[in-house]
Amino acid sequence: MLNAVRLNETATVRTFVLLATVATVPWSPGTLSGQTLQKEPRREAGAGVTGAFEGWYKNADGTYSLLFGYFNRNTKQELDIPIGPGNRIEPQGPDRGQPTHFLTGRRWGIFRVKVPADFGKNRITWTLVANGQTTTIPGTLHIDYQISPLVSTASALDTPGEGDTPPVLRFAEDGPSVQGPDGLTIERTTTVGTPLTLSVWVADDGRIFTNSGAKPRNLSSPVTLTWTKYRGPGTVTFSKDRPDVLKIDRQQEGLAFNGTATTTATFDAPGDYILHVLANDYSGPGGGGFQCCWTNGQVKVSVAPH
Repeated sequence: MLNAVRLNETATVRTFVLLATVATVPWSPGTLSGQTLQKEPRREAGAGVTGAFEGWYKNADGTYSLLFGYFNRNTKQELDIPIGPGNRIEPQGPDRGQPTHFLTGRRWGIFRVKVPADFGKNRITWTLVANGQTTTIPGTLHIDYQISPLVSTASALDTPGEGDTPPVLRFAEDGPSVQGPDGLTIERTTTVGTPLTLSVWVADDGRIFTNSGAKPRNLSSPVTLTWTKYRGPGTVTFSKDRPDVLKIDRQQEGLAFNGTATTTATFDAPGDYILHVLANDYSGPGGGGFQCCWTNGQVKVSVAPH
């Protein structure tokens, strides 16, 4: 069954996420509302992986983006599911940019599928087979799932009427930048066993919004970074998967904080990899349920034998 899970409801915003349970059924627009996610016990290993349709948003060119994440119900078992029958997006798939490496727990809005301006009432589906369990999740332009990932629909603290915005991410200090889940991709090369240096530059408006409306007591850096393996044949070891973001002296209009962070990644097998970096601001993972504000980045790495 497919389930719409209400994450937040205030006077101004209602945010839903559509997830799939193990038993899939034919989908229709009428199934979107009034449902709750069936509770399924988490296990250390042996449980399934559920796709999560976070919602959709319109792009400047008139096309649309369908945003997806996932929930690995295992607490210890990470899974590699190659593109194919067990990890496919249809139509025009099976490969539409989804991950093949699945970390434990919930991962919010890590990739988007771009669809044309005339997508209308069509849909795409993401099917995953993990530990013998099959789940399928649809992505549509149903009005209940319209989101605002570039400006929060909740007002930021201390600045009534102004929304939060995602961090700005760069892979070079004066290089191209991205803000939001669309992502920015670069390419690198290395050899097995040789640490690959990964540096990013970030900036943020420093605004805060919380579900409670109260300012957190102990604020950390306005931007936090998380590096993970997204695709690849072997194991990736980061010197720090959550590197410290160091404040730098740089002025950018509308951005209260500028920083940089560096880590390394070491690969134990040759092949083609994709690394994912997630930049969160004070809103935290999934934007606290408001589907804003975070930024994605990817590094495609070609790893040669040593």
